[in-house]
Amino acid sequence: MTFTDEWEKLHWDEVKLSIYSKTHHDVEKALSKSKRDLEDFKALISPAAESYLEQMAQESARLTRQRFGHTIGFYIPLYLSNLCANACTYCGFSMENRIKRKTLNQDEVGQEVMAIKAMNFDSVLLVTGEHETKVGMNYFRQTLPQIKRSFNYLAMEVQPLEQEEYAELKTLGLDAVMVYQETYHPSTYAEHHLRGNKTDFKFRLETPDRLAKAGIDKIGIGALIGLEEWRTDCFFVAAHLDYLERRYWQTRYSISFPRLRPCEGALQPKSIMSDKQLVQLICAYRLLNPEVELSLSTRESEHFRDNVLPLGITSISAASKTQPGGYANDDQELEQFSISDERSAESVSLAVQARGFEPVWKDWERGFSSI
Repeated sequence: MTFTDEWEKLHWDEVKLSIYSKTHHDVEKALSKSKRDLEDFKALISPAAESYLEQMAQESARLTRQRFGHTIGFYIPLYLSNLCANACTYCGFSMENRIKRKTLNQDEVGQEVMAIKAMNFDSVLLVTGEHETKVGMNYFRQTLPQIKRSFNYLAMEVQPLEQEEYAELKTLGLDAVMVYQETYHPSTYAEHHLRGNKTDFKFRLETPDRLAKAGIDKIGIGALIGLEEWRTDCFFVAAHLDYLERRYWQTRYSISFPRLRPCEGALQPKSIMSDKQLVQLICAYRLLNPEVELSLSTRESEHFRDNVLPLGITSISAASKTQPGGYANDDQELEQFSISDERSAESVSLAVQARGFEPVWKDWERGFSSI
């Protein structure tokens, strides 16, 4: 069994109709519960819930402090390559975009590591385009051990791999993998993934199953907000999380909610999510699941990030560069997308502290893994 079996039981139009049919009574019923289910989540992301945002925010903040305390985890993306063998309409790395291409060699990786360590980070997200031959397992075998020597927690956001490949990367120091379905609507998925291995909707959908079976510590999921109607897509993310936690309870999970950002060959969003609606979504995820980690990247503005932090967020990126070599040698021609919060890591840390939170630079101590 994989999530595909669960996904096939959920019909997009029926889910969408159910969400938009929720009433104020449904919202109040969901808010009155101490433990909520997916039907309650539908109510909390529905238009009917927008007038209850203050109540949702207060409860979301309470649940977050109860589980995570006054801490905010810090991580930084390290882009290793912008080579890609996929044609995707929304991504600056798409093979059809005429941008400069680069894959970091070992010396360049070392320079990036030094630059990141100087900013105090100890949790790194490795990012590449999806190119199995030039940036595949052989490249990862060379690169992961080198990077792991400098960081306690190592996450990846690369092409989906097989279970045995994830298991091998775990022995080389891999702790977490972020794999976003982009959209759970199959025809919309096909519309935006035109060439390459990423056209395989089912293989990507089942990647978290393979990750969990390989024993990866943490799995990150999410939808790219703007490709499809956001409420329905985000419900499928919640359903995916619900399935994963029931089946693979030993694994940790995180959710991200990236909104489309400007990039080379930019795509206009099909579904616009306002800042207020993103707050609603963050709170709804927290009310559904007090344990899940919620991550907010530099795609969002500094004003939005600073003000939404207390409501449910548990980790953030800072000082992000979205191109290979971006920390040691900034070249914007190579970037995947434009960020919004351009502050330094120190500035973000000070802003977090000013709001009464403690920045946490280390996700996990490697010595604990042998206990």
